[in-house]
Amino acid sequence: MDSLIRYEHGIYAIDAHYVRPLMASIHVIVENGRAALVDTGCNESVPATVAALAELGLAPESVDYVILTHVHLDHAGGAGAMMQAFPKARLVVHPRGARHMADPTKLLAGATAVYGQAEVRRLYGDVLPVDVSRIIEATNELKIDLAGRELLCLDTPGHARHHICIVDRRSGHVFVGDTFGLSYRELDTDGRQFIFPTTTPVQFDPDALHASLDLLMSYRPEAVYLTHYSQVRDVAAKALDLHRLIDAHLTIARFETEASPDRHSRIRAGLAHLLVDEAKRFGCRLQPAEILEIFAADLDLNAQGLGVWLDSRA
Repeated sequence: MDSLIRYEHGIYAIDAHYVRPLMASIHVIVENGRAALVDTGCNESVPATVAALAELGLAPESVDYVILTHVHLDHAGGAGAMMQAFPKARLVVHPRGARHMADPTKLLAGATAVYGQAEVRRLYGDVLPVDVSRIIEATNELKIDLAGRELLCLDTPGHARHHICIVDRRSGHVFVGDTFGLSYRELDTDGRQFIFPTTTPVQFDPDALHASLDLLMSYRPEAVYLTHYSQVRDVAAKALDLHRLIDAHLTIARFETEASPDRHSRIRAGLAHLLVDEAKRFGCRLQPAEILEIFAADLDLNAQGLGVWLDSRA
């Protein structure tokens, strides 16, 4: 499978080789022979990224910025390795995430609490620290100059308190990390793209997520780029779907206000029913079992996020 997708405006997507094909993407913005990467995947993403840049005629020294939408390890686990591979790059990250890139100890501990030590080790290997002198803290509305092309960083909490989105002023498109949910290419139907929210295990804030979606829509992008998975169009309609589906997640959670050993499984079952119903309504031709397999890990994480949200309200 060709891991490089070519879009207009000097924008490209690389498969991060994370868990399975078409699970996570790394985006590249190229301007006048200089490049910025958005998100990094994991350490195993580095060879594919270097190879894709070479296919574009770009040497590792051509990368000026590695930008993290947030520091969850499927987005940032390869940052330290990327910074070693791209010696002239600066790392751009939300101020709340910067310290975790300089010292990933607590980040790894948090991931281990969710996934377990063996799984974190299998997925991410050695997560390398980044030299503080190479880190740029992306305060709200920070402007990055990529060879004359302005990239605007926006503070977009909701999925995580350390999440940013990046507006590309040249194209008007936005790199949205996980703020704009999940859109796996396997569910594409008749040229249309399915969308579903992602809550995150520990910092889900639905009010903030609604506000972040509204902020992104105020820029009226014709396309957005999700880490899971790449370019999505018909953006305004999909934003409305996300607003509705975030509220549907909350409705499912509110039936489970009392903590119990099987609360997670009940919330997950409710989300699975919602997912299959939405996919059917969308017109997806996959069987329910296929859809649930594609979203298996995400349903677990969304249920965890809703559980933490319920506990925070209590």
